[in-house]
Amino acid sequence: MTAKRVLVCGSLLGFLPVTLALSQAQNTPRQPAASQQRETVAKPLSAREKRARDERLRRELESPYRRWLDEDVSYIISDEERTAFKRLSTDEERENFIEQFWLRRDPTPDTMENEFKEEHYRRMAYANDRFASGIPGWKTDRGRIYITFGPPDEIESHPSGGTYQRPFDEGGGITSTFPFEQWRYRWIEGIGTDIIIEFVDKSMSGEYRMTMDPSEKDALLMVPNAGLTLIEEMGLASKDDRFSRSDGTRLGIGDQPLSSRLNQFNRLEQYVKLQKPPAVKFKDLEAAVNSRITYNVLPMLARVDYIRLTDSSILASFTLQFDRKDLQFQLKDGMQRATVNIYARITALSRRPIQWFEDTVVVECLPEALPEMIKGVSVYNKTIPLPPGMYRLNVVAKDLTGGNMVNYETALHVPRFDDESLGASSLIFADVLEKVPTRSIGTGQFVIGASKVRPRVSETFRRDEKLGIYVQLYNFEPDEKTQKPNGVIEYEVVQQGTNKQVLSFTEEVSSIDGASANQVTVERLLPLQNMEPGKYTLKMTVTDRNRDQKVTTSGSFTVL
Repeated sequence: MTAKRVLVCGSLLGFLPVTLALSQAQNTPRQPAASQQRETVAKPLSAREKRARDERLRRELESPYRRWLDEDVSYIISDEERTAFKRLSTDEERENFIEQFWLRRDPTPDTMENEFKEEHYRRMAYANDRFASGIPGWKTDRGRIYITFGPPDEIESHPSGGTYQRPFDEGGGITSTFPFEQWRYRWIEGIGTDIIIEFVDKSMSGEYRMTMDPSEKDALLMVPNAGLTLIEEMGLASKDDRFSRSDGTRLGIGDQPLSSRLNQFNRLEQYVKLQKPPAVKFKDLEAAVNSRITYNVLPMLARVDYIRLTDSSILASFTLQFDRKDLQFQLKDGMQRATVNIYARITALSRRPIQWFEDTVVVECLPEALPEMIKGVSVYNKTIPLPPGMYRLNVVAKDLTGGNMVNYETALHVPRFDDESLGASSLIFADVLEKVPTRSIGTGQFVIGASKVRPRVSETFRRDEKLGIYVQLYNFEPDEKTQKPNGVIEYEVVQQGTNKQVLSFTEEVSSIDGASANQVTVERLLPLQNMEPGKYTLKMTVTDRNRDQKVTTSGSFTVL
């Protein structure tokens, strides 16, 4: 019953305004039809109002991306990346940009986890938790430094200020300070070693400000005859002299020179560098890779060889060769020097980054040796383990002096070696083939296992040289008694064009040093003095007698 009574009252109350409105309408003169139409029809938006509406909608939609740019990555994004992001017009473009931004910084792009991204957001959470002071912790000076460079190696904290014994390079003596902290980094890339950053809370509110002036933490700075330095106590200087210094500090050290750490130019340079995002090496080369533009100005030869490490990991050996006559040399510090920057990226066929490397090749000599130096070549080598599969390799090399550049792209077919099948690595023709010292095994350029194998990328040799032959053979069926491989290798060298056989011999696999059923390493030096100039093909046929399997590998070379 209660519900019904309320419903009736509500109905009556709703009826009264309608009755009043009808009564007023009867007493009001009738308006022309045109006037009634103007009052009931909505006025269309002007072009200016439409633009304002669209702009409000655009700002509302892009707010998550704006927060990502201005908050999430504000300290680590470069100016070029920021400008490029602001030019994007669709959400799809922004999503792709953000994905590539994190992939570019991923130290292990071949894994699902992005350690850089995870560490970055961990630092932001830590900064918000520890450094907040009326504003979010990531906005504070300590938050900025922590997010950009990570936790310091040492922290000297004075959260309450109080009595403080100054170090000698700040004048010595005893004073009282505001709360302050000194952070020390042993090394920061692009800035230097032994970096000391000081934060002072002059407002006593918990908001520490980064400072360039070590005297800013002195709470007695403005108090006459208080907190004197050693020189001021001895009467060799006046405290008033602190306020006439021209080096940006108010240290009471009199006419004594500042230490190198406190030098005004060093302090200013450090302060500026701390505001910059972490640098990405060879940005111009990476931009060339991303743009997929092919340059053929700087001649370069490249080759890739594959060596088995494990069943699921193959060592890809990348070798690049530059003719020195194509490089630009510059006289600097009494030496003729040419420098080439190299940036390379390995991606899946879908262009997802898998691995990358960057390095610098420097060639230098005395000025008088330059005519002979430019007759040779410079060879660079990098080895990277990859799982079997198909990949794409992009290499960009730039001559820093001449500005010439090359963009090289090729497909990588990383092989898979079946445990039940006889297999062979790449056949490498080398101009250097020698054992390395025990301490160098497995390390350094051109080192494969216990041997230094420098490929001749051009595969061209003089008659007075020896042709180095390097190949690894895998998965022989072991002999039941000796557990040794039982096989034979047939070598055949044929001159191209005439198909004339110039060399043929065989070698027992068991006679090779270190031979095992799992792996046999063939290292041979082939004299070329008896070969006529021309092109030749070396064919190696390997037979596993126990398993009755064969594998053939071959390669071509030129004799001058």
